[in-house]
Amino acid sequence: MSSMSRTYARRSLHSIVAHDLGRRIVTGQLTPGDNLPTEAQLSETLDVSRTALREAIKILSAKGLIESRPKTGTRVKPRHFWNLLDPDVLSWHFPDPDPAFLYGLFETRLIIEPNTAAMAAERRSEEQLETIRKAYIGMEQAEPGTEAVYLTDLEFHQAILDASQNDFMKSLGMLIESALIGSFRMSSAGPKAHVHSLPSHKAVYQAIADRDPDEARSVMRQLLRQTMMQLRDELGMKGTTDWERITL
Repeated sequence: MSSMSRTYARRSLHSIVAHDLGRRIVTGQLTPGDNLPTEAQLSETLDVSRTALREAIKILSAKGLIESRPKTGTRVKPRHFWNLLDPDVLSWHFPDPDPAFLYGLFETRLIIEPNTAAMAAERRSEEQLETIRKAYIGMEQAEPGTEAVYLTDLEFHQAILDASQNDFMKSLGMLIESALIGSFRMSSAGPKAHVHSLPSHKAVYQAIADRDPDEARSVMRQLLRQTMMQLRDELGMKGTTDWERITL
């Protein structure tokens, strides 16, 4: 199931409006400091009731994207106020995320996932190892160009987070699920990208199976760097300082 369908499986009218306005903000169509059109203008433009619009405004305010003040109206807040771990806010960055956002996501993954893989190698149960193995087999069997490619990739990484036996890690995986799906979809877009990543995924599984935390940490980091370099080249970011540093 895609991040969008997970987030909006049962869309209400106000959630649809929140999605539309949230996407405009996150993608830069509305920038920090910009005032949203008046309630009357938005209601007419979006063809929704003012009640639905007010509920949508409440949603976006709770996510830190906007603020409403008497006399000054509703304004887009600076990016550092946004709750970037919110599933909706994360999903609104895709399918065309800003390179800086994508860099930040991978930088975060490089901090968390290699260490989580090491924890999984030390703590995993046989049942959890079997879940990781089945996810990897699913990746091998996934038909290129289908949703199964990135959904099985997601299952593989989340199974490792679960095997870490750390509830914070597992919760974090659920929080950033929509961003992971988006990044997996991008990194597996090439006709051979998915196939090329399989040996690295298998190496991660094997290290966890062997209960070798150092190897698990190392091969997971190599896997993430390999994916990052591929995305860097696809986005035309080769030579950009941040993106070069993350792949060293």
